[in-house]
Amino acid sequence: MLVDDQELLRTGFRMVLGAQPGIEVVAEAGDGAAAVEAVRVTPVDVVLMDVRMPVMDGVEATRLICATPGGPRVLILTTFDLDDYAFAALKAGASGFLLKDVPPADLVSAIRSVYSGDAVVAPSTTRRLLERLAVHLPAPGAPEPVALSGLTAREREVLVLVARGLSNLEIARRLDLAEATVKTHLGRVLAKLNLRDRAQVVVYAYESGLVTPHSGG
Repeated sequence: MLVDDQELLRTGFRMVLGAQPGIEVVAEAGDGAAAVEAVRVTPVDVVLMDVRMPVMDGVEATRLICATPGGPRVLILTTFDLDDYAFAALKAGASGFLLKDVPPADLVSAIRSVYSGDAVVAPSTTRRLLERLAVHLPAPGAPEPVALSGLTAREREVLVLVARGLSNLEIARRLDLAEATVKTHLGRVLAKLNLRDRAQVVVYAYESGLVTPHSGG
């Protein structure tokens, strides 16, 4: 489903996606409230969600959609000057964010990744986003959340590397582990910290002070 108050932008995305095998645009909405209602009546796997819209913004719509059991995954469409909205949307449950001028091939790849259960959080964009928001993050030396004490040393390592933008394969190479083992560790991290996916791991790691924008961890 495409959600954006600019009809021209939706038309462009619909043309790009309509030409892709295995991808079908089944619904559109011009504001967040219409998007929430559309999800209730139309089976949707992935939502491309704008953030700044009338009636209801994309952050609130994302929160409501992601709170629905078995609901679709949400990809946020943003621009650099709206990074704070992207961060809020990640906290609300979005599986990642893309810039509105994303190349078509990257858009298609991101949709497929999110559909398969992964998250789309580009390290460079994440770092820039978090540097802007550093004033809201914990000061160095602040106490860690109690939940972190429940992680093993290896799970903690995986958490940090995920937050720094590494893929499972890259983490496996870095830690000299099998990729399946990394997936197992990440699954335990998600369960212990009650997080939904990699995108929320990134948010958690920065908000807890485990990783900082300027040091990269």
